Amino acid sequence: MTVPSIAEIDISEKRIFIRVDFDVPLSKDGHVLNETKILTVLPTIRYAIEQKAKVIIASSLGNGKGRVNKKLSLEPIGRVLSKMLDTEIFFPENSIGEAVRKIGTDMQPGQIMLLENLDFQRGEAANSLEFAKKLAESADIYVNEAFSVSNQVKASLNGICEFFDRVCIGFQFQKEIENLDRIRDPERPFTAILGGSNVLDKIEIMESMLDNVDTILVGGVLANTFIKVLGGETGKSDVETAAFYSAKKLISSAEIRNIRLILPEDVVAISGNLNNYSSSFIISGGRIPKDLKIVDIGPLAQADFAKRLAKARTVLWTGPMGICENSEFKKGTEALARALAKTDTFNVIIGQDTVEFALDSKGKEGRGFMSHGGQTALDYIRGNKLPALTAMGNRIQ
Repeated sequence: MTVPSIAEIDISEKRIFIRVDFDVPLSKDGHVLNETKILTVLPTIRYAIEQKAKVIIASSLGNGKGRVNKKLSLEPIGRVLSKMLDTEIFFPENSIGEAVRKIGTDMQPGQIMLLENLDFQRGEAANSLEFAKKLAESADIYVNEAFSVSNQVKASLNGICEFFDRVCIGFQFQKEIENLDRIRDPERPFTAILGGSNVLDKIEIMESMLDNVDTILVGGVLANTFIKVLGGETGKSDVETAAFYSAKKLISSAEIRNIRLILPEDVVAISGNLNNYSSSFIISGGRIPKDLKIVDIGPLAQADFAKRLAKARTVLWTGPMGICENSEFKKGTEALARALAKTDTFNVIIGQDTVEFALDSKGKEGRGFMSHGGQTALDYIRGNKLPALTAMGNRIQ
């Protein structure tokens, strides 16, 4: 059964528990270095304030391991959120207990309380029903706005649902599901771009799309591995030998279904390491000398991939084409981002690095969707059940 969005439930003057993912990077002195995860959930929080709800926000940060660690306190995030919303935020020193209950009781419509890091409590990671019940005591309605961690099993994502009669998802969660569903059932022709490392994981994604995809464009360590499996020479390039069997099987499955599996015509390669190399070379994709290492796709591959993207009606992209830690080897990824930005193709882009390139090239989403779901989004595309979504669905049935 479909889980309703927050807009489909009456939350006026109700106490609502919003589970978010504020697991953001912090500097050594406790400043938020990347606000993206906070910004994406603002529409849901603002809507709750406008509806005069009493808002309780909960998240984990880092790995608290069930112990208090002041370096992982959500207090810096509370300051950022308070500034963004231009409102005071109550911040108790715990996620459960008397202080939380008192603030929850005394809160007025439109006010916000941010709980301390959930991972400071052992019950969170253990999916403890006792801890989940204590979290739920101060609220009437549960809202999951933490899609990116909804593939996990935790008290605030799973067990907590047993203690609410009304559960729903936030606006960002809803966007993730709606757009990823368009990848699971795509308008054809459907082209997938896969790069980066984690080769076995990427091959599983490719396997899950074999009945729907028309073309797969491959870059990064993933491409190196396929080149090696097909008998090409990859020199000192990174490959994942543990994925050779799966890669061979995927190649055969694609051939049987007439799926175009496109490897780079040419690549950029270097002699030496990333931090100390004398020069770079553009070489045919499967003919890399023994002393060279592939670091990016070449100009011919960039042009070829761009032409194929222009013919697609749906595109999924996850993973960079090169080793983007070095700015010189971002050019292939940047070229594809620019090419995709020029099309009117519906596209979903997954992965922080890939999303950042796409935003830099386009500045707006257009017909595309920049997913912040990470591994959860990839799990959903593969058809895996998300435990948190299942837990909410069980309360609706």
